[in-house]
Amino acid sequence: MSNEFVLEEKQAQPVLSIRTRTAVDKLPQELGKAYEAIIQYLNELGEKPAEPVAFAAYYNTDMQDLDVEMGFPVSKPLKGKGEIKSGEIPAGKQVSCMYKGSYSKVEPVYQAMMQWISEKGYTPTGVAYEFYYNSPMDVPESELLTKIVFPIK
Repeated sequence: MSNEFVLEEKQAQPVLSIRTRTAVDKLPQELGKAYEAIIQYLNELGEKPAEPVAFAAYYNTDMQDLDVEMGFPVSKPLKGKGEIKSGEIPAGKQVSCMYKGSYSKVEPVYQAMMQWISEKGYTPTGVAYEFYYNSPMDVPESELLTKIVFPIK
């Protein structure tokens, strides 16, 4: 497995998102529902995502009770509405890796990234982000592109 890890300093990124708790087997439906609601709200505002890339932030690793935030980066802070919240991906150092393939086979990439972070003397902040560049509805699983990001300190 060949993974290229990129260490960079990022500016804060405004987002619109929905945060919920769900079991991993219900995650695809939750992601779809959240992304659809946010896109609909952006359309109401006459706005678009900053880039056509959805994200999910994982605040824990309990597969039966995932604490997950789902949304889109936006070009400027926008007001939330109902369960759609205005927020940001915090500024700071991060390590990222572009992964190509099935979501079900991503775990070794996470393990390799955690090992790299530890070897370099960094500490993860406890949140992991995934940015989805395409969808299983549009491409075969082997062609899925996911950028995995760990904010570090």
